[in-house]
Amino acid sequence: MAEKKKILSNWIVRNLLMGAAFILILTLAVTLFLSIRTRHGKEVTVPDFSNMSVAEASSEAGRSGLKVVVYDSVFVKRMQRGAVVSQLPKAGDRVKPGRKIELTINSVVPKKVTMPDLVHVPLRQARAELNSRGLVLGRLSYVSDMATNIVLRQKYRGTDIAPGRELYSGSVIDLVLGLNGGESQTYVPDMRGVKYLSAVDAIHDNGLNISALRFDETVTNYTDSLNAVVYMQRPAASGTPVIMGASVSLFLTLDADKYRR
Repeated sequence: MAEKKKILSNWIVRNLLMGAAFILILTLAVTLFLSIRTRHGKEVTVPDFSNMSVAEASSEAGRSGLKVVVYDSVFVKRMQRGAVVSQLPKAGDRVKPGRKIELTINSVVPKKVTMPDLVHVPLRQARAELNSRGLVLGRLSYVSDMATNIVLRQKYRGTDIAPGRELYSGSVIDLVLGLNGGESQTYVPDMRGVKYLSAVDAIHDNGLNISALRFDETVTNYTDSLNAVVYMQRPAASGTPVIMGASVSLFLTLDADKYRR
């Protein structure tokens, strides 16, 4: 016992013990501070901000202890101007409180693009060129010509449009295509189980028009529509040929049971 007291009374040993105690207390304090600062172990679920205005998204984020910031903008013709198109992290993800959610919104003013020269271009190439510029392929019309599915005229709002003219992104361009009498027939493809935009492209690639797009009650916003799948079409796919330029109606849903029947 006397030996222990002697050791403890040594100023070197005493200072070492006090230093060790100080380091221990400091470590505990820093750990506690960081735990409180980062809310260690606590996470919140990211809300779905789709179709909300930035003000609505900010209010909704605040209720969950989150923040939103506008990261980018795109132009979607069928969507309300200024509405949220997408977000990152996605809805349903688990994040720490205080996290900033990056929003992509629908542009208030659509950007302008230039009309390409599609004359003498094959239909598929023309469709791809329109898509790359943010333009939308509209109605396909056919006239007698040597080559089938080659663009003869490009039209905007019923009038021929020259290459280089400025248009708003999302504008619809109709095409007049050639049709060789010996190649005037095509087939309606089976689009059941195919997503919206892929189905529209496939219909156009077969020289057919979309007469109607019908989304059921499961599709409530633009994001839903992109994920919607064809569950029925009229006319149905068959081995019977149809004339190029004929129309097809597509019915779409998010309900997997509908298109798997």
